[in-house]
Amino acid sequence: MGMESVANSIVWDVIPGLAMVLMEGITVGLTIMTKTVMARGMSPFVFIAYTNILSTLILLPSFFFFHRPQKSFLTFSLLSKFFFLGLIGVTLAQNFAFMGLSYSSPIVVATMANQLPGFSFLLSMGLRCGQVGFRRTSTQAKSIGTVVSIVGAVFVATYKGPTLWKPSTYQLFLSSSPRPLFLFGSTPESWVLGCILLAIATLCASVWNIIQVKTVKEFPEPTTIVTLYSLFGTIQCVIISVIAERDPSAWLITDKMELSNILLSAFFGSIVRSTVQGWCMRTKGPLFIAMFKPFTVFIAVSFGFMFFGHTFHFGSVIGSFIAAMGYYCSMWGQVKEREEHQIGQHQNGSSSHTSSSSKSYGDDDQSSVTIKTPLLQDQHRVGHEEV
Repeated sequence: MGMESVANSIVWDVIPGLAMVLMEGITVGLTIMTKTVMARGMSPFVFIAYTNILSTLILLPSFFFFHRPQKSFLTFSLLSKFFFLGLIGVTLAQNFAFMGLSYSSPIVVATMANQLPGFSFLLSMGLRCGQVGFRRTSTQAKSIGTVVSIVGAVFVATYKGPTLWKPSTYQLFLSSSPRPLFLFGSTPESWVLGCILLAIATLCASVWNIIQVKTVKEFPEPTTIVTLYSLFGTIQCVIISVIAERDPSAWLITDKMELSNILLSAFFGSIVRSTVQGWCMRTKGPLFIAMFKPFTVFIAVSFGFMFFGHTFHFGSVIGSFIAAMGYYCSMWGQVKEREEHQIGQHQNGSSSHTSSSSKSYGDDDQSSVTIKTPLLQDQHRVGHEEV
């Protein structure tokens, strides 16, 4: 019986990690599919509109039948926050992210997504510069992690370097066919533009984090927040897509891969990933899922190496791994910050003050679960503890 209990304990320790690796692998796979359909001619604006429409339609029944809000949200303050959450976190972040993908590759997308903790730290430092203690270990770790992440991103964007791996003749044949089944990379000369667009998307996600945390503190009902900012974001995306794509033929879905990608992206983002992340968060804590974000870099590199005959250069590969190390350094700083916060609570002799501080900190943790997870934008959802 004792051995059985130990075995069960080991299994339940391993399963959350395997689940998160699987989620990151599926995310990379969907990113490759999206890259392929856009390269074949599908407009990124149309793809964003259809995916968000479907995702919102999936969320609405749950909102109306199972998670009705306990208090009114029809105030100007809340509605304006929902509007800006949709504008910044859905409309702007997704449009910049998908355009960035069209000029780069899944490796660049994963690398730039790892900049979120650094961007969030810089924003929080700018907004609360009087409260930042540079002598604290946590602040020093986050500062170093931010610098290292940015250095890695600059490597990816500007430095090509020597070739580390060349595809085989067979892989070159598959990738050079007129209509390959899947596409992985773009012309390297466009990577700088792709990095810039993805950096803007990451900055939008960092601003989104700040607004989201404040919204949760004012209205602590995650499902309502997710549904309403998704609805606002969907409406905004449709308006932008109609303006950007005035050709009616661009809205026709004639390719099975396009239809499959829209369905899979919406279903995976609105149900599967959020459900798995929520379970892992409840099982292992809010920082657990953030630790697996750099795995997208490793998975993307592996996919490009094994299946797509992608030519790897020193700058892109080393830069990606440098950015991942900077990400982990920033996350370690967040762990230390949490420990410092808990030590400060224990050292405080006033029980009422301790209770108040605990409640405030719990509100920040709750903000971590108010996540809708559309493709690509989900990779920017790891900085909630930062703000």
